[in-house]
Amino acid sequence: MSQFQIAVLVGSLRRDSFNRKLASAVALLAPPDFSFRHVEIGDLPLYNQDDDANQADSVKRMKAEITAAQGLLFVTAEYNRSIPGVLKNALDHASRPYGKSAWTGKPAGVMGVSVGAMGTAMAQQHLRNILSYLDVPTLGQPEVFIKATEELFKADGSLGDDSRKFLQSWMDRYVTWVKKHAA
Repeated sequence: MSQFQIAVLVGSLRRDSFNRKLASAVALLAPPDFSFRHVEIGDLPLYNQDDDANQADSVKRMKAEITAAQGLLFVTAEYNRSIPGVLKNALDHASRPYGKSAWTGKPAGVMGVSVGAMGTAMAQQHLRNILSYLDVPTLGQPEVFIKATEELFKADGSLGDDSRKFLQSWMDRYVTWVKKHAA
């Protein structure tokens, strides 16, 4: 049986992030041949092209984790109708230097949760535009725009019943997507 390692990038640094909780909970819906590893992005310096020839150790570590993965999962908050700066910074670092992108060809899934009614829809659209340019095949349907409610998570951090059913169908599609596109 093949093993599929998924690099998880959460676009929120907040300790009690709904998106971090969602990333952990949705990983439990995957089959046993899938494992999920959260990639630290909060320790990256701000991207500066002058540093491309001598990337920071945190950038090298992140790029190595992405390179080792067979797929990507982006779970992002929405800040001012777009992706958080910390996530954009990670995308820029791992795509550089030019011609040495760690993202190229990695199949991805995108989701997010927000207290707002639009549930990260704008952030996800911006992220999909960036991923398209970076040559990351991204699962298009079903889209996952979740509004944070009291029923979303149970006390133990697992998904509530209604959310679990929908996200299980998403996970089933994501697993097929990764298996189809993983190199």
